[in-house]
Parts: sequence; C-alpha cells; structure tokens
Amino acid sequence: MKRLLIANRAEIAVRIARTARSMGIETVAVVSEADRDALITEMVDAVALIGPAPAAQSYLAQDAILAAAKEFGADAVHPGYGFLSENAGFARRVIEAGLTWVGPDPTTIELMGDKARAIVAARAAGVPTLPGSDGALSDDDDAAAAADAVGFPLLIKARAGGGGRGIRLVRAPDEFAEALSIARSEARASFGDDAVYLERFVSNARHVEVQILGDGHDAIHLGDRDCSLQRRSQKVLEEAPAPDLPDATRERIRQSSVDLARACGYSGAGTVEFLFDPSSGEAFFIEMNTRLQVEHPVTEALTGLDLVAEQLRIADGGGLPLAQDEVRLTGHAIECRINAEDPDRGFFPSPGTIERFTWPEGVRVDAGFRTGSVVTPFYDSLVAKLIVHAADREAAISALQVAVDETRVDGIRTTLPLHRALVRAAAFRDVAHYTTFIEAEPEAWTLS
Repeated sequence: MKRLLIANRAEIAVRIARTARSMGIETVAVVSEADRDALITEMVDAVALIGPAPAAQSYLAQDAILAAAKEFGADAVHPGYGFLSENAGFARRVIEAGLTWVGPDPTTIELMGDKARAIVAARAAGVPTLPGSDGALSDDDDAAAAADAVGFPLLIKARAGGGGRGIRLVRAPDEFAEALSIARSEARASFGDDAVYLERFVSNARHVEVQILGDGHDAIHLGDRDCSLQRRSQKVLEEAPAPDLPDATRERIRQSSVDLARACGYSGAGTVEFLFDPSSGEAFFIEMNTRLQVEHPVTEALTGLDLVAEQLRIADGGGLPLAQDEVRLTGHAIECRINAEDPDRGFFPSPGTIERFTWPEGVRVDAGFRTGSVVTPFYDSLVAKLIVHAADREAAISALQVAVDETRVDGIRTTLPLHRALVRAAAFRDVAHYTTFIEAEPEAWTLS
C-alpha cells in the first residue's frame, strides 16, 4: 500500500491521515465544495474536489470517489465510519477497480448489514441473542403474528438500520400497527428498505460492545466498552472497559464475539454490540458493525494499539498483531463526543465559525476542526472527541471533569454543557445509567 484515498471527512479523515502518514503511506482526501478549506486538506498529499455540499452528491457519490482514486493514483481506499463504510456494493466496486479495500469482505458487510440475518448468524455461532422474530418481516400480518409470539414490550427495528433510525418501542398490542407503519416509513426513507424485525425490549438496559480484530482466518478481541449514555439512540459518552459487568458475562460476550468473527471470516476492525440487562446480569447480541467505531480511541488507550494502523496492515496482507493471550488491557478510558448542537434549544444544530478551540494538556483530542474552521450544516455535527485515560474509573471520571471544564469552543454552541453535567451525575458514577437515561431522568443531571 503506497497511496491511500480517505473516503470520508472531518475527524475520522484527520485521524486516518495521521496514522497513514506515520506509516509512510501517502494520502488523498476527497472533499465537497463545503469542505474545500477543511483541516484535512492541510494534512494530505493530494485533495480531490468531488462534488457539491449535499452528501448524496459528494461523500456518497461512488463514481466521483472512484474517479478520484484513479486520477490521483491511489491504490487503497479507507472508508472511515458512516457514509459508504458499510456499503457492500461500494466495497465491491473498490475491489473490482483493482484497489485495496480497508475493511471486511463485501459478503460479510452484507451479512451483518442485514440485522435480521446477522441475528441468525450470531445464534449459529453461539452468541446470546434476545427473543425475537426469525428473520426479516415484509408482510404486516406476519409481523403482527410474530409480535404476539415475541411478547410485549418489544422493539420494531429496521433490517437495514443504523443511527437510531427505523426503531420503535411498542409497549402494548394496540400500539403495534401504528408503530410498524412509522418504522417502515422511516426505514424506507433512510435505507430504501422497509423490512423490519422484532426484538424483545429490555427495560433500563445498558449498551456494551466488544472490539474485535480479524485477519480473515483468525480473530481476537480487544476488550469491551460501555456506550450507555445516549441521546435519541446516539452515543454521547463511551468508556472502556465496561464497568460493573459480571465476570461470566464479560467472558461470554468477549469469547462469543471472537467466535462470530471467526465464523464469518472477518477481516479488519469490527464491533459486536450487546444489550446488557442489569436485573438478570445477562447480555444479548443486537448487531455487528463492520467498520471502525467512533469510540475506538478508548480501546486504543487500554491496549496501546493503533486500530487504524492495524486496519491498514491487515488490508495490506498482514496478520493479527498479537495472540489473544498477549492482549493487555490497562487502566480505564472515557471518551465524550463534542457536537455542534445547542443544549439550550433542544440540541438544535449550531453551525458556524469556530472562533477559538482550546483544550487542556495531557488529553487526547481527535478533531476535524480547529480555530477558524467552519462547521457546516450539511453533515454530522461531531466536532471533536475528548479521550482521557487513567489508572481506574474513578480517576478517569475526575480527569474527564477537568477536561470538559477546561475545553473551550467559542463561536458556536456545543454539547460541552451536557458533558459537564453527565460526568458529575451520581447515576453515571454509580453505574446506574442506561440507554434512555438522558431522556428518562432529566432531573438527574442539570446543564452547566
């Protein structure tokens, strides 16, 4: 691998470029008209302008991206996360063009991208799963019959879902028909596919996940994470390792994640996600993400590995960096996502020019912007991620409190006040939070 095209933007594009440069790999950035002056353009060897601001005409424009790879002599493509990262068709086109795809095989992306098929595959690999429908449901009558069998409360989830879209909680049978119609409509609009599947709802569940790394032949896990602090099904704060898990549950989700990765011949970095039920101490598979996760830095902090570097090495024909018994997890790490949103106005998007962006020393910051950068209204609102690492969870929480207090992003409104509140919330410190905690218990945290 000599020249890598980064098919993404902002924070993750910058993150990939830094690692590639450290490995002696040249880089090509693709940018839309809205991003022509973005930070990433200063960090790469070549910049390809691929289209207007709308993502459909730029960062999702496969023809334009492949044309840029050819024009600028790239021999590999890294998709980052979001956009085309889990698009099996794009992965195939990259490979057919004679380029190296930095990610798993397209057939694996297809399998795990179909959430209903993924659950079937997980069960076959011995991964614990929630009671639910057997496969996807396209017929409303079949869906109603499956709902009666699963029982209430339950979740209706889009087969091709992601980002919290196409999901509806149904607490009673008389709510099902309307919720199904809404979920199908959302799924059709977001993914072009209105098939859904059903899953038993776990009250006050936590979201835990396992980072895996595979080389197409073997796989290892790199520990687990907790991503339970979410707002509208979008992760807000993540930590590793997942706190307060029973030892048997932790071992089971780690080993079963490796088993699933081996069963599907996984190559590269991936994440197996679970719902943890604190009342029973059990965890259940919900999906596998066939890409790098936004929260990967907390795992890097614990393991000392650079996951982007490992992705690039594996894609270039290398094997796993170490055996499972050589993996060492040290300390505790927490990441918070700083988004350009106004907490005082219902988290309404807050685009604009960053007049000043500063943060304390000793804190890892993964950012796609700097002082003077313009945050546009066209894409995801993530501005930066703060990552702290300490000897234990209590020390990490204390370090994060200092970090969010001392970080300044002037010129736009951000979610920093939310983080200042959450890291001081007793429920978070006591591991009493859950995936809907922010919406369900607003009195338990106060914006500061």
